[in-house]
Amino acid sequence: MTDSTLLVLGGEPAPRLDRLSGRARVVHARDAESLAALLPSADALLVWDFTTDVLRGAWPGEGRRPRWVHTASAGVDRLLFPELTDSDAVVTNARGIFEQPIAEYVAGLVIALAKDFPGSWELQQRRQWRHRETMRLAGSRAVVAGSGPIGRAIGRTLAALGVVVELVGRTARENDAEFHRVYGNAALKDLLPSADWVIAAAPLTEDTHGMFDAQAFSLMRPTARFINVGRGQLVVERDLTEALVKGSLAGAALDVFEEEPLPPDSPLWDAPGLLVSPHMSGDTVGWRDALAEQFMDNFDRWVAGEPLVNVVDKRLGYVPVP
Repeated sequence: MTDSTLLVLGGEPAPRLDRLSGRARVVHARDAESLAALLPSADALLVWDFTTDVLRGAWPGEGRRPRWVHTASAGVDRLLFPELTDSDAVVTNARGIFEQPIAEYVAGLVIALAKDFPGSWELQQRRQWRHRETMRLAGSRAVVAGSGPIGRAIGRTLAALGVVVELVGRTARENDAEFHRVYGNAALKDLLPSADWVIAAAPLTEDTHGMFDAQAFSLMRPTARFINVGRGQLVVERDLTEALVKGSLAGAALDVFEEEPLPPDSPLWDAPGLLVSPHMSGDTVGWRDALAEQFMDNFDRWVAGEPLVNVVDKRLGYVPVP
């Protein structure tokens, strides 16, 4: 396959695709209008701006459509609208780039919350010397919702700190090589009451949408902390806010939200014990270059007619784990 046309959707700075020079015609769509005009001529589509929803409106239009769609993100829920799901287009994602950075971010949050670093910082600002006792991490229990690569990386990293990890996924496994047992989603309600840490790292699907709601938070200990690094829609935010205001949870940290950027008038900004970060848990120095290199490696396979890596099961909504 030579002289193919690659359409890059949005995103600044643009990806550095130097290896494709002379091998592909690279064109850029910056908005919905240019996307609709360019889609029929594209052989492949790189969704560089993975926060945009403009593809949903443009894809059902006139003309042929790309045979391959790659998103520079782990989550693919923005792409799984019916017209693309039902098409012959292959969808791939950026699995392999974000797992360990997100796991490190979660571990940092867990340590910070267990050792009350936010409290120490606040007391320092007030020049107050107040001795406290903090939580011992080793032996505490974490429930990680999401048994894919990100959830597993989180589980491994927390286990290295002595945390007992219980992994929850779409399908239960009794003989998991790494975690011995993976619980099905239906078992989540039975695991929450004994958890010190509850981490949401699941893909967004019909089954996981709103899985952390008032009922889920009511099952958690008042001493438990909740962390979401998956998708904002996994959480019913008003229910989390209410749980924090009532003191039903000891604290929480959110890196993803139902609406991003988080609006200035959102009650989450003032929720007690909540740490807000702007969807940055997986973004380490050089992450854009790593995404571009991963895409170009897959482009080499595509041109050679070889199987692509990170192929998403469009019905499940994620890349199946072998």
